[in-house]
Amino acid sequence: MTAVGKRPTGGDKGTGAVGRPLTRVEGRDKVTGAARYTAELAPRGTLELAIVGATVAAGRVVGIDAEAALRAAGVVAVLDHRSLGRIAAPPHLLPSLLGHAAPGESFFPLQDDVVHYAGQPVALVVADSLERAAYAASLVRVSYVGAPITATIDQGRERAYEPERLFGGLMPARNERGDSAGALASASIRVDAAFHMEANHHNPIEAPATIAYWEGDRLTIVDSTMGVRATQLTVAQLLGLPLANVRALAGFVGGSFGMKAMVWPHVTLTAMAARAVGRPVRLILTRPQMFTSNGHREEQEQRVSLGATHAGRLVAIEHHKLSMGSPFDDWAEPATGVSSQLYGCEHYAGVHRLIRGNTMTPTFTRGPGEALGVFALECAMDELAVTLGLDPVQLRLRNHTTVDGRGHAWSSDGLPECLRLGAERFGWAGRDPVPRAVRDGDWLIGTGMAAAAYPIAFFMPEQRARARIFADGSVLVQMAAVEFGTGALTMATQVAADALGVDPGAVEFQGGDSDMPNGTSTVGSAGSAMISSAVHAAGSALRAQLLALAAGDPESPVHGADGVTVSGGFITAPSGARDSYSDLLARNHLTDAEATGSWRPPAFDGPYGLLTFGAQFAEVAVDPELGLVRVRRLVGAFAPGRVLNPLLARSQLMGGMLWGMSQALLEGNAMDPRTGRWSAGNLAEYLVPVNADAPDVTVEFVDVHDEIVGPLGAKGVGEIGQVGVAAAIANAVFHATGRRVRQLPIAPELVMDPPA
Repeated sequence: MTAVGKRPTGGDKGTGAVGRPLTRVEGRDKVTGAARYTAELAPRGTLELAIVGATVAAGRVVGIDAEAALRAAGVVAVLDHRSLGRIAAPPHLLPSLLGHAAPGESFFPLQDDVVHYAGQPVALVVADSLERAAYAASLVRVSYVGAPITATIDQGRERAYEPERLFGGLMPARNERGDSAGALASASIRVDAAFHMEANHHNPIEAPATIAYWEGDRLTIVDSTMGVRATQLTVAQLLGLPLANVRALAGFVGGSFGMKAMVWPHVTLTAMAARAVGRPVRLILTRPQMFTSNGHREEQEQRVSLGATHAGRLVAIEHHKLSMGSPFDDWAEPATGVSSQLYGCEHYAGVHRLIRGNTMTPTFTRGPGEALGVFALECAMDELAVTLGLDPVQLRLRNHTTVDGRGHAWSSDGLPECLRLGAERFGWAGRDPVPRAVRDGDWLIGTGMAAAAYPIAFFMPEQRARARIFADGSVLVQMAAVEFGTGALTMATQVAADALGVDPGAVEFQGGDSDMPNGTSTVGSAGSAMISSAVHAAGSALRAQLLALAAGDPESPVHGADGVTVSGGFITAPSGARDSYSDLLARNHLTDAEATGSWRPPAFDGPYGLLTFGAQFAEVAVDPELGLVRVRRLVGAFAPGRVLNPLLARSQLMGGMLWGMSQALLEGNAMDPRTGRWSAGNLAEYLVPVNADAPDVTVEFVDVHDEIVGPLGAKGVGEIGQVGVAAAIANAVFHATGRRVRQLPIAPELVMDPPA
């Protein structure tokens, strides 16, 4: 049931695999339909589960009439808070990258009659087919006594509060140095910019799915997740099971964008339903349920104040965020991790405030925190550049810093090079800074740019992998990592091949099984470093073991030789004598050899700055009569450390840039202040980009060497591609129209010229 990377074929022979554009090892299976995703991994006789969600956003359940549902064909059970049973321990919110249990919120449904948000599960229906379960769920009649709701920032503004910590307690809600208020008051130039951003939803292609089956007191969970270890730990904790009694599996995962990083209540509810009916049970969420079951990026307001000298040197930055949270958790995407350290600035204050609203707890969403935090900062920086009459690229370069907010040097930099390379590739030189100066027929043409940066989230525990070589020369590498579309299987195959000294075609990588060596959820752009470092350690340990075996084997052609090299599965002495791994194992009567390797990431708060840098450039065309905005070109330059596979990295960065365009122009959802329900609940109403929306996208790499982030120097590309794109587009819209846009998404009415 694990996701398996098939051995590369064709033109993928030869060592030195890392850094080559190897095509996806699972690509053929995916395009031919052979790849199996979570919902396809159900054992024979599996029943189907459907969730009945609350239709009110606050109140109590006072009655459940399930008689019609129970009479429907194929229905096995209808479960609610009176019959499902109790969890063993209440959930405690902790991010999945910590390596602990990772429930998405500290509330668990179906334990009492209280309703906290619309869509909250209030009943479960189990039937012998998906269609019958869904139909029976529609027959369940639930009666409520409603209560007052808080659905929007405007409704809860007066009750906003400043929490002590955010992100499951990982980060303080306030980040200060110097005297920002005093420095702003005395600054020669000041820019104040306030922004409103609608909520965002993840919407990967694959809906979350979970399969659960019991064998005595042992539970197997097959889950669409970014981390099988997080699923195992969370379900075991909630159900009071020994960890050894829970196995979590994942097939291929059809995208996540953060929604499958945490373990949401529906996963454990599936296990509870399977226990209640004594049969395997499968749950596949519907598209509307994906808006109310897996978190979201919260509605928020951000305000940035910049103080600068007439020469364009920043003297103070203040960055405030106000966002909608849940009734039970102090969760907000941290928005000040980049603004507090991207530029050299002595005085800084970043503050997060929350409103307790009738919504589930928000969660990681595409470029968590910084996609919007950098949007606010970089729009304000563009306004400062215009105020000063200074080129926006030069303003960023003028404020570049070689140290983080604590005064520690970056593990690696690259921002100036990204700014210069991006400007060169885009053709920024000679740009007329005057708004509305360029037309193409009815279209106003504008260009804009933004710096980009994203923190490297090294909170995770030790990562482990296992490498095993067989007598025929084939290699099996295993780690409890999940392939959810990033190309992790391919990257791990390349790293293992180089570490062991074999052709990539000899390596098979398996993941997605909690019985395999530990791999934490690959979130926060940490996947490349986590997986590659552990696999490198395992491959290197096995290589050392084989070299020691050869050195001690009198019959080996390389016995006693110093300075041997390994390539293509052969150990070669300086004299030219060679011994193959296969012959070595056969002579020593071994069918295989294996080793486990581990890697512990550097401390997140260590004496170094941890950011990945980039620069984004955009060209837009705006029709001021119709309010249309079309992105014509995007250029991004990035310094992600060592690029392990440029084909995969470029693909991921391009995808991130397109999601940044989506965030700027398309994506947004608002809650109805009367009902507490999302106004959009499907992909007909919640807009995401399609191929017809995609402009020309150029991705460039800046080579930087980093010895801190891991043995291979990879910093990751998962989030940085999106960061800065919305700001570059908004700044380009200003250049085209002369109008500052302070809302996301950029709606037509925000760029339309007023009637004559």
